[in-house]
Amino acid sequence: MEIRITDRFAALSHPARFDVLRLLMRRHPDRVPAGEIAEVLGVRANTLSAHLAELMRVGLIERERVGTSLRYGADLAGLGEVTAALWTDCCRGRPDLCPPLGLGMTKGDRPMSDTRYRVLFICTGNSARSIFAESILRKVAGDRFEAFSAGTRPQSELNPLAVKMLEDKGYDTAALRAKNVTEFQGADAPEFDFVFTVCDRAANEECPTWPGQPLTAHWGTPDPVKAEGTEAERMLAFQQAYGMLRHRISAFAALPLEALDRIAQQTALDDIARQETPE
Repeated sequence: MEIRITDRFAALSHPARFDVLRLLMRRHPDRVPAGEIAEVLGVRANTLSAHLAELMRVGLIERERVGTSLRYGADLAGLGEVTAALWTDCCRGRPDLCPPLGLGMTKGDRPMSDTRYRVLFICTGNSARSIFAESILRKVAGDRFEAFSAGTRPQSELNPLAVKMLEDKGYDTAALRAKNVTEFQGADAPEFDFVFTVCDRAANEECPTWPGQPLTAHWGTPDPVKAEGTEAERMLAFQQAYGMLRHRISAFAALPLEALDRIAQQTALDDIARQETPE
C-alpha cells in the first residue's frame, strides 16, 4: 500500500498522536508498552489504541512483540521520508527556507568543544543513576570529557547507598550533589555536546531544546533506589545499575568522535543503548 505524505501529515495533525510520536522519539531506541504510553500521556487505553493503529498505518511508528507484550517505537525510515518530502517537495531544496539541521553533516561541520566534550546526564532525582554516570565518565575519560548531571525533580540529597558504593570503589564524592536541570539552562550555563537521559521517567518528560543542538540519547537504566530487601540485596541493585552505566560509558568514551560525522555519532549512541551488559 502506497502511503501518501499527506496521510502522514493528517495523522500528525491530531495533538494526541503527535504527542505519542514525540514520546517514542524521546525513548528511542526503546520499545514502550501501550500501557506506559497511556499513563505518561494521560490517554484512555481504547483511545490510545486507535491513535497507535493510525500511526502504524501511515508508517510513523512500528510495533514488535517482546515476550507476551506488544511494544511500540518510532519508525525512523517513515519519519525520514516525511523530512525528505518537506525538504525536496515543499522547500524545493532551498537551505535559506528549510535548513536541513543535522542532515548530511560531515565531520567538522558541528563545532565541538575546543578542549573537552561537555556531557550532561539527566535523571529524575539525580540521586543515584545520573550521579553514577557523571562519576564514571569523569574517572574513565576525564581528560576528554567534562561530565555533569542533573535531575528534573532532584532529591534534596544523594542516595546514601549510591554514595557508599562509589566511595567503596575509590571515587571522590565530596563535590557531588543533587542538582536541578534549570542550573544548566541559564545564559551562563555551559553549552553541551551530548545530553543523555538515564531513566525512563526523565525521558518521558518534556524537556526544552538545548542550545547548540547537542547529540542526545536515552540510556534507560533500572532504578536501584526502588529495590527492596536487605541492604545486601539493595546494594546488588545499585551494583547492577553501576555496571550497566559503566559498560555504556566505556563504549562511549572509546568512540573515535573526531572521525565520525554527526549521523554516525548518533547511530553509535543508539547502538550503545541496545547493548547488553556483560555478566
